Amino acid sequence: MTKEELLKRTKSFAHRCVKLTKLLPNTYLGNHIKGQLIRCSTSVAANYRAACRSQTKAGFIAKLSVVIEEADESYFWLGFIIDEKLIVNQEIKELLSEADQLTAIFISSRKTARRNID
Repeated sequence: MTKEELLKRTKSFAHRCVKLTKLLPNTYLGNHIKGQLIRCSTSVAANYRAACRSQTKAGFIAKLSVVIEEADESYFWLGFIIDEKLIVNQEIKELLSEADQLTAIFISSRKTARRNID
């Protein structure tokens, strides 16, 4: 997968998560999850973009670590929505899978970057 494809994919993931939050109930829990999911899913896209513009390999690896944390946190909140039965539709399952796939992609990328740091 190219850098450009991953930039589009992470941005699309963020947009889809933001749209999903509109389906959450207007309750204390729903509003809390909205904020958390919006923050971490958009952070995946923003920090990957920043990683691509890193001036050093160490900077790239550091930003990828943030991307991994935020993608994994997105996975957590999406799973939490499912656990609490706040939204029951196919889109949330697809986003859960996408969060898992993005986490795996970026873990692999970080491993490769670490091997190539020398």
